[in-house]
Formats: sequence, structure tokens, C-alpha cells
Amino acid sequence: MSSLRPMMVDDLLHFNAVNLDPWTETFNMNFYFSYLTRWPECCVVAEAADGSIAGYIIGKVEGAKTEWHGHVSAISVAPEFRRTGVANRLMEYLEEVSQEMHDCYFVDLFVRPTNLAAIKFYEGLGYVVYRTVTGYYSGHEDAFDMRKPLKRDVERKSVEGAGYRISPEQLHAAA
Repeated sequence: MSSLRPMMVDDLLHFNAVNLDPWTETFNMNFYFSYLTRWPECCVVAEAADGSIAGYIIGKVEGAKTEWHGHVSAISVAPEFRRTGVANRLMEYLEEVSQEMHDCYFVDLFVRPTNLAAIKFYEGLGYVVYRTVTGYYSGHEDAFDMRKPLKRDVERKSVEGAGYRISPEQLHAAA
């Protein structure tokens, strides 16, 4: 059993065991500090009964008009806590914050097309592959940009026309 709580700066020194996964991106401290100061409500830890970190999610809100959305920047769950519902709870938390606190149209995330378990997990939560960003990861591997419409997007326009490809430059130009 685990409980969700706000991520604290001290947690950054204790989640190495969670990040020891080939699918988990590990960022520099400035990245994490930036998120904790700009979007603290979007950064939570799943804490186990013994006080260890079972998992975490780091997110943000960005965009404008109908592109206003929540974004999952990082989610990771320690191997011993996988398939226990921790990832579901973390995702539900960020979706709820995006919807209720920020009135977003959708939540999105990027995932490697080779990470089939993650894709299946996200699809099970209602995410769809909106587009493919070619050469997104280290300039070589593509990324799937997956989206899930929230209640504000009644007509599901945030996933309309799904299935196209863009370059990382086009992605950043649109931001």
C-alpha cells in the first residue's frame, strides 16, 4: 500500500531506485527544481508504508486556447510496486489536477514506440497516439505523442486528425 503526497526537494535524493529502469528518463537537478517551483501541484510521490518511494510523477500545464493541457514529463514506479495500481493512481492524480485545478482540454505525454508495455498501459487509461514526433529521443528514436481528452474537450477535438508525423522542430515551433 502507498499514499500520494507532494514531492519535496529532499525526494530527489531518494528516488534513484525508482529511476533504475531503461525506460525512465533521468534529468538533471535543475529540471526537477524547475518543475517543483513552477508546477508543485503537478509533482507527487507515491510513498510506501515504510517511507520508501514507490513511484512519482512530474507534470506541468502549458499551451494556449484549445491547446491548454497537462503534460506528463516523467512517471516512474519502482519494480517492486509495478502492477499494484501505483502508476494508475499517479496518472489519475495528474489528470484530476489538469482538469479540476487548471481546466485543461487534455493531458499528453511522450513515449518510445518500443515501450510496448507503457503504450498498452496508457491506452488502457484512454490515451491515443495523436502523432509521431520523428527523431525525438536523442535525435534518433521517434516518440509517440499520446493524448487523453478531458471533460472540457466535449467534442474530443484534441485528438481529431490523429495519426500524423512531425519533426521535433515542428513540435517546438508550435509551442
